[in-house]
Amino acid sequence: MEKIFITGGTGYMGRRLIAILLSKGFEVHALVRETSVDKLPQRCIAVVANAFAAESFSVAVPTGCTFVQLLGVAHPGPGKKNEFKQIDLASARASAEAAKKAGAAHFVYVSVAQERTNIMSDYQQCRALGEEAIKTTGVPATFIRPWYVVGPGHYWPLFFQPLFKFLEWIPFTSKKAKALRLVTLKQMLKALSYAIENPPVKGIEIMEIDTINRM
Repeated sequence: MEKIFITGGTGYMGRRLIAILLSKGFEVHALVRETSVDKLPQRCIAVVANAFAAESFSVAVPTGCTFVQLLGVAHPGPGKKNEFKQIDLASARASAEAAKKAGAAHFVYVSVAQERTNIMSDYQQCRALGEEAIKTTGVPATFIRPWYVVGPGHYWPLFFQPLFKFLEWIPFTSKKAKALRLVTLKQMLKALSYAIENPPVKGIEIMEIDTINRM
């Protein structure tokens, strides 16, 4: 039975991904706060620890596992610069350290599209620094780079979909519009499942929006 260690397991994507992985026969360990243990699906192994202190949970990371980093600020927005540093980046660095110490075989990181934008540059920078922290571990990794994930409770960007499509046809805006396409929650879950089941032999593999859209 292959083992998965996941952070952010009670979040928007995490709880759905855990259910999928359990149904496929994976043994899933999830890092949670004590108050969130009951939010995990049955058969998921809870690891109560501090997500920002690698030493508090590295011993609970199974050797040879796939480490999935999903922890981050809920509903990212341009006014959350400090939260991105204190939560997204700090947890990514702690997870990278813990994965290396434990001898994880593969690291899956939900990053963000790197086509630069003024409105969300702080978020993009923190996720890029998270990628760098993971690269320094030497653990083979897959970086998944969506922009905005559309799903239950997150459908409002669909109102702007016709505009996005129009901008893709204008030479001046085409590159950026295509680089910041929406992806669906279903596509993201399939991308995560694929990444977990198809780890790179070595180095870094990157799944951009085009790849996620094809899932």
